[in-house]
Amino acid sequence: MTCEPNTADVWLPIPADEIDGLPGPGESGLRYRFWDGGPDFPADPAHCAFYVVPYMKGSEIAVRPLAAMTSLRAVQTLSAGIDHVTPGLGSLPPGVSLCNAKGVHEASTAELTLALILASLRGIPGFVRGQDAEEWRAGFYPALADKSVLVVGYGSIGAAIEDRLAPFECARVVRVARSARTTARGPVHPFTELPALLPGADVVVLSTPLTPETRHLVDADFLSRMKDGALLVNVARGPVVDTSALLKEVETGRITAALDVTDPEPLPAGHPLWHAPGVLISPHVGGSTSAFMPRAKRLIAGQLRRFAAGEGLENVLLTT
Repeated sequence: MTCEPNTADVWLPIPADEIDGLPGPGESGLRYRFWDGGPDFPADPAHCAFYVVPYMKGSEIAVRPLAAMTSLRAVQTLSAGIDHVTPGLGSLPPGVSLCNAKGVHEASTAELTLALILASLRGIPGFVRGQDAEEWRAGFYPALADKSVLVVGYGSIGAAIEDRLAPFECARVVRVARSARTTARGPVHPFTELPALLPGADVVVLSTPLTPETRHLVDADFLSRMKDGALLVNVARGPVVDTSALLKEVETGRITAALDVTDPEPLPAGHPLWHAPGVLISPHVGGSTSAFMPRAKRLIAGQLRRFAAGEGLENVLLTT
């Protein structure tokens, strides 16, 4: 889609004067409005042509202004997933481009994925508890070396995870996505082959978007096919996993899990996942690192330069 603004509002969750490389308002006809999800809108939503969604503020805030944005031509998320804005897409005028933040989160999310795998396998949570208790918890622990890793959701984040697995001497990395294809590294298997692939994986990494197809993809049947002692790592979205089914499995001690995302989220106090055996939880921080802001600003500036010039936007996932 190409866009040709005359005079239009751009809603940004970062103040415009903190983003280098934005088109100048005088030359582009763009007016920058700062809105980070607060109770009051910065201007009439009907004048907004380009909406950058506040980051990590939830679906309710993300979609709140959409129905009133009658002049909208582009929605830019600062997350890889778009599930938090899809509930509001039905209210948009035709021809609106929905763009995600491909290129912003790959490195940070892949880093955390490796951290969760290594921490879980090597027993780091137990060492921390041992330090707190002044206990020397020596012994043998699993290594990532020689393990088979199954990456479920092989997009740009899945590929970045494989990049970082490369030095760890894994026995193999198996790639799975919605549809089969071939990459320079080897084949990508379709979801339909998961039942046959799961029993051979020591580590199963979830990095798939949340869609109707992937909601509760990891159900009781999926988990039952994982081998004894396998580790499930979720850096995708919480509802990709059926929490009740996962609890039943980890409580037996047959498998373990490392979760950056949960369902519900945030995980409330008293939820059994907090103290489930063999479960390591991080608070949805896959993309929340020092790498986020510089990359997010570069993405926003680049997209708005294209928008002001009437050029096609990048990372367009769908058009209404």
